[in-house]
Amino acid sequence: MTNLKDYLLLYAKGVAMGAADIVPGVSGGSIAFITGIYTKLLDSIKSVDKQALTLLFRGKIGDFWTHINGTFLLVLVLGIMTSIFSMSRLITHLMEEHPILLWSFFCGLILISAVLVLKDIQRWNLSVFIALLIGTVGAYWITGLPPTGTPDTWWFTFVAGAIAICAMILPGISGSFVLLILGQYERILAAVNEKDIFLLTLFGLGCIVGILSFARVVSWLLHKFPSMTIALLAGFMLGSINKLWPWKNILSYRINSKGEEVPFLTDNVMPATFMEGTGQDPQVFGAVLAFAFGILLVFGIERTAEYLKRR
Repeated sequence: MTNLKDYLLLYAKGVAMGAADIVPGVSGGSIAFITGIYTKLLDSIKSVDKQALTLLFRGKIGDFWTHINGTFLLVLVLGIMTSIFSMSRLITHLMEEHPILLWSFFCGLILISAVLVLKDIQRWNLSVFIALLIGTVGAYWITGLPPTGTPDTWWFTFVAGAIAICAMILPGISGSFVLLILGQYERILAAVNEKDIFLLTLFGLGCIVGILSFARVVSWLLHKFPSMTIALLAGFMLGSINKLWPWKNILSYRINSKGEEVPFLTDNVMPATFMEGTGQDPQVFGAVLAFAFGILLVFGIERTAEYLKRR
């Protein structure tokens, strides 16, 4: 990465990752996978090790920065944070006002991404198929879990950050949805909107601990068992469609931290059943367009990436 164009492109990828991580059901790891920076991201995170700390404490800042691929991580994190702080209200608005179109868009994006990821597997065998199945079933099960009541304490905020960040770097498993399951999603989103520095610092420290540990595991798997790991990650993406399905009937409600009644348990249904159960327009035509846009966007990203590699 040597010029401004590369930095701007990486920054844009970070923005896309941040926007995805806001949505409970979409993973920033999926965006990193789609845009071709997933392995480099894991390797850069993994490089924050004993040698890096030794260089830092000896005052060799330049060597430390080079060792951890600091410029890459900084530009990417700036993009992610820009998106989280600038788009959290927009994403919340879209989820509340246009949920069918938003979920349809992400369905198309994730589905075609999984297909393109699987295309890169050179050799298919039984173990690869089993990994794909495990990933799909695992993500389907996780995305079917209901939110739970958890303590609003400082230590649990730290723990929630450590757990959620592991999901955020896994394609298909959304860190935001894990926060929702843990009962911390609305609390963290409110902290972002209200600029609650103390709460965000606790959450951020948990994220740092979690990501430094977990990235090593995933990176090792990718290098040791590449085909199986790619199939597993693609399975996670396919299984997450369970959460992203646009048409849902609400089975029960809960009261959120603001005292508002919000959906608690939902059931995926077909558009006609959705209309019968809710009396609302299923917006099938708009959903198809949003789905197609998600697919075309991924193709556009892939073609752009290939074009830039050739230059």
